[in-house]
Amino acid sequence: MTTAAAVWGRAEQQDFRARVRGCLLGGAIGDALGAGIAAQTVDEIRDAHGADGVGDFLPAYGRRGAVTAATQLTLFTVDGLIRAQVRKDTGAWHPPTDVHRAYLRWAATQRDWGPDERRKDNGWLAREEWLYTRRDPQAATLSGLADEILGTLDKPRNPTARDAGAVIRSAPFGLLVGWEPQLVCQLAVECATQTHGHPTAYLSAGAFAVIVHGLARGETVDACVQRALALLASRPGHQPVTDALKEALGAVRQGIPSHARVAALGNAEHAEDALAVAVYCTLVSEDVRHGLRLAVNHDGPSHITGALCGALLGVMHGETALPPAWLTELEGRSTLLELADDFAMEMTQGPALHGPTVSSQGWLLRYPRG
Repeated sequence: MTTAAAVWGRAEQQDFRARVRGCLLGGAIGDALGAGIAAQTVDEIRDAHGADGVGDFLPAYGRRGAVTAATQLTLFTVDGLIRAQVRKDTGAWHPPTDVHRAYLRWAATQRDWGPDERRKDNGWLAREEWLYTRRDPQAATLSGLADEILGTLDKPRNPTARDAGAVIRSAPFGLLVGWEPQLVCQLAVECATQTHGHPTAYLSAGAFAVIVHGLARGETVDACVQRALALLASRPGHQPVTDALKEALGAVRQGIPSHARVAALGNAEHAEDALAVAVYCTLVSEDVRHGLRLAVNHDGPSHITGALCGALLGVMHGETALPPAWLTELEGRSTLLELADDFAMEMTQGPALHGPTVSSQGWLLRYPRG
């Protein structure tokens, strides 16, 4: 894979960092907002919280603002992408392998009691103790990462898995704004096959990454979806994803946004329908709060559609558009911010941190090349 070189002025760096922060924090907020109602039907939600449904964090996993595996996995995607850039200096340039290694580090957090200090190649993220909790990851994600075999397009893991477990971790691929969209799509697809081998699952991940990529570059949601549709068109098995995205675009023209229109977009247990719900809610949102409330109050897995919509709204508007009251209660906010800023720094100023003539030992301790 090759990437396009980007020239970053100070204003561009600040805008990019705000979008990266917005994407990661927004996704986590949507995840946390849906976590408390993820297993409930819309009727159960309304009975408990009124006709408008949930509008604030509910207790989940013993606290308000708790995140699920969706946020955990997204963090490790970012970690893997930073490590890929750092390892590029060595001539070893295969981002899917680096991302897979990051996912294996996440898988260890689901088995171990806490960080293994003997592992010098873990880097800082895998030493964050709050990540060592199981937060309802999809079964396909766990089984796909149960050993060190790398799933590929030719030999994907779990060929029948079509849930959104791969999509929810794929927003960071779209933050590679110096890459061409087709490369972003390809990388997201290849990394999705490491756990989810059904075409609708890995193509939904690719489409989601492309949409995030366009938004990170300041484009409109509609233009981003159209590009995703164009990139999907030549890929086998794309039709369900294409149809779902077109339905999301069409639903915007059908009148005032409602929970019924969200429900009509399909079963959010499926990757393509979860993506469609997130795209629709992003398109019709008045602001982040409105879009996320629409995205989580439905029959499906609310944390998944919330996480996807939150990432889209966050990257589109930047971190300052996120509701402060939700940010203050968000689990892992300091870790999310630290990782977001590290990603932005690596992508904009990497040569000042590592290279043939420069080697920041502090940076290489955080993101080891091993």
